[in-house]
Amino acid sequence: MAEKQAGEKTIASNKKAYYQYFILDKLEAGISLLGTEVKAIREGRLNLKDSYALVRNGEVWLHNCHISPYSHGNRENHEPTRPRKLLLHRQEIRKLIGKTQEKGLTLTPLRVYFKRGKIKVELGVARGKKLVDKRESERKKEADREAAAAIKYRR
Repeated sequence: MAEKQAGEKTIASNKKAYYQYFILDKLEAGISLLGTEVKAIREGRLNLKDSYALVRNGEVWLHNCHISPYSHGNRENHEPTRPRKLLLHRQEIRKLIGKTQEKGLTLTPLRVYFKRGKIKVELGVARGKKLVDKRESERKKEADREAAAAIKYRR
């Protein structure tokens, strides 16, 4: 996973993305949120499962990211799965347009975190794994786990 830098606190991560996709490239994006969404995220009520990003009309949008309603909110609470705009520089969006036009590449949110008080989304340009690739990564993970257990047992 990405190195944790000073001042960063991970809110949610999409572990399933690393299992289902080969992550080719990563980039950081801001996210446009409503007030109750920010408060709900501070409570840790964010789920990245099944979420993805799309480039439409020169803008990047995050879809299916579930932010539960704020516990102390009123009738003006936000809709949990509304599309949210991601904030990127124009040249970054152009690069993403070029990459997502390639066959089989998609934009997947990998994690959401606080960075100097701002909420950021780490996007990954990903290519889907086949079943054989998933089995191979599972075997590798199991071998690493066994090796770590053997080293721990020897001590």
